[in-house]
Amino acid sequence: MTSLAPGTSNVSPSASAAAVHGHGGEGHDAHTDVRLFGLATFLVADGMTFAGFFAAYLTFRAVNPLPEGSNYELELLLPTINTVLLILSSFTFHRAGRGLLRSDGASCRRWLVITAVLGLAFLAGQMVEYFHLPFGLTDNLFASTFYALTGFHGLHVTLGVICILIVWWQTRATGRIKADTPFGLEAAELYWHFVDGIWVVLFGILYLL
Repeated sequence: MTSLAPGTSNVSPSASAAAVHGHGGEGHDAHTDVRLFGLATFLVADGMTFAGFFAAYLTFRAVNPLPEGSNYELELLLPTINTVLLILSSFTFHRAGRGLLRSDGASCRRWLVITAVLGLAFLAGQMVEYFHLPFGLTDNLFASTFYALTGFHGLHVTLGVICILIVWWQTRATGRIKADTPFGLEAAELYWHFVDGIWVVLFGILYLL
């Protein structure tokens, strides 16, 4: 038998380190995952930015009416199609999440691609609308606010499509997003639903009021 000096322990340094850090890493798992909460908090703040745009638009419209003869009638067909595309994309993204939870990577990636295509179709439709609008960015206060609102939302859609493609890549090549590690997809899906919801409000205020 090997004798120990007084005050020493037969516990190995690696075992001691594991105990300090939570039994080999289990301590990290015991902590509550607050990443989605952090993202939700960010989206609330982002929603307040949109709320400021909406309030500015409604205020400008109420106190600063357009000059006679420049009361633009916005076309409804293309924005309505875009609305349908975004609402549909929320369902396809949800299907991608269902596929991931079933560990069906092929189904998940297929629905992610469909969602990204719907997002790109929305952006293409928005560009077509811009080319056919009867006013420019600097024509008047209404025009400037219109472009600011739709452009800011278009930026969010663009970032959302990029996130979708990143998630697709991580489920296909790197394996970082799987059924037991779904945070990346869940975060992108939450963001996408937020973008879709903002568009529904924006569509109602800009095109229907």
